[in-house]
Amino acid sequence: MASYELLERLKLDGPVPHHVAVIMDGNGRWARARGLPRYRGHAAGMTAVRETIEGACEAGVRVLTLFAFSTENWNRPEREIGALMRLLQAYVKREAAELIRQGVEVHVHGDVERLAAGPRKAVGQIEELTRGGATLHLNLMISYSGRAELARAARRLAQKVKRGELEPEQVDEAALAGELYTADLPEPDLLIRTSGEQRISNFMLWQLAYTELYITPTLWPDFSREHLFEALHEYQKRDRRFGRVAAS
Repeated sequence: MASYELLERLKLDGPVPHHVAVIMDGNGRWARARGLPRYRGHAAGMTAVRETIEGACEAGVRVLTLFAFSTENWNRPEREIGALMRLLQAYVKREAAELIRQGVEVHVHGDVERLAAGPRKAVGQIEELTRGGATLHLNLMISYSGRAELARAARRLAQKVKRGELEPEQVDEAALAGELYTADLPEPDLLIRTSGEQRISNFMLWQLAYTELYITPTLWPDFSREHLFEALHEYQKRDRRFGRVAAS
């Protein structure tokens, strides 16, 4: 079905998820299947990033979170990491104007201090250039780990208790959630994972507690706005109960 037909069907079938998160997986397998080096898969995946952002804007998604680079990815070969960092800088240079035009406000979360000077400057630039965009709040999770995010939140709460700003009994779920990178955002309604793998890979461990999961065998470089619209339509058919029993 053409993308415009899928989009029209979405508009007729009810509200779309407010916040969509994506684990972008399969770049390496896409490249290997074509006899190409892994970095070519990452480069091809940039087209899927553009398609997903544009599709999210068209569908009315308000928050999009992309798992771009995990802390575990630092263990990959140095050559591959270097290629990824160059792609990040190229993405900022190539896409900034279009993101601004579409009203996309970019936020980068993770241990960005681990980035070299060039990539770290690039992520700062994209945040500054897109500030104020009102159509889509885009989170790029770079050098990110769900466990590390929770440990960071625990440290911040411990520091508040130590300074006397917070009593130990005030450390509850709301307090911890308030120290996460996504503290000012609703939790994801839908998580999309490409490539068919059925795991969450240390991604947004707290925030995904009641998120609907959508697994597609499509490799990330092949993921298009049509695939996004299909995932959103599948979400519209779900009955979200958040642990409650459905009314009889």
